Amino acid sequence: MTGPVVALHGGAGVDPASDYRAVERHLRALAERIAARLGDGLPALDAVCEAVRDMEESGLYVAGRGSGPNRDGIVECDACVMDGATARAGAVAAVRRVRHPVLAARAVLETTPHVLLVGEGADRFALAAGLAPVPDPAGWYRPAVGVPRADPGAPPRHGTVGAVALDLAGRLAAASSTGGLLGKLPGRVGDTPIPGAGTWADDRLAVSCTGVGEAFILAGGAGDVAARVRYGGQALAAAAEALLARVAALGGDGGLIALDRAGTVVMPFNTAGMKRAVAGPGRMTMAAVF
Repeated sequence: MTGPVVALHGGAGVDPASDYRAVERHLRALAERIAARLGDGLPALDAVCEAVRDMEESGLYVAGRGSGPNRDGIVECDACVMDGATARAGAVAAVRRVRHPVLAARAVLETTPHVLLVGEGADRFALAAGLAPVPDPAGWYRPAVGVPRADPGAPPRHGTVGAVALDLAGRLAAASSTGGLLGKLPGRVGDTPIPGAGTWADDRLAVSCTGVGEAFILAGGAGDVAARVRYGGQALAAAAEALLARVAALGGDGGLIALDRAGTVVMPFNTAGMKRAVAGPGRMTMAAVF
């Protein structure tokens, strides 16, 4: 099915015992709102940034407000946006003071010659650009749905949000944002802010990944899906499944959302579930977790 479409994910790190009804409602409403705006002519890049900003603000996911602290008790966030029409990307990593990391990533894309800014330099850049700072962290951050803050001895939990969109002009874009692994080492950066690892968009497809970032990086990530389609002639679904198989072989897990210019959407995962939704004019909206 062609035409405008948006697909969203809220992360593949889920707890089967948790109640995700609020997440499903949020994803459904958000996907339908963005889809309607795409139908009115909203560019794909605007669509994915708006969607991810909303997910960051909600506190429902391990991104933005729902991010958890690292081992030092400090929240560090990563984000990336990529415009398939121009083959340009912007990203930030290990930012501590930016309320909406995805908007900082877009500012890197639009106002600098760079692709990735990190740490204190990224924070200073974003705040100087007029982006909103994090309010008092003690009162701002809250546990994402299904992610307890105190879990001694458990492996680090992961979560990411992402969006891919196809607009009326046939342009594709992708955006991803994350608080990373809960309890991670300070300064740790996963796949999310790295174009070609956690996020990718070109003239054929757009991809946003979620899961154990180290495994996605080593498996080739979103760029591997794009290469399988462009050079290997694989169908989008087969390319996405091949990446996840490689991630699993490396000891990781997760999922991804991918969208091509024909309007094909795939959302595979190899975890207990992945928070996800898809909508578009003339399509039946889907929102699910398990």
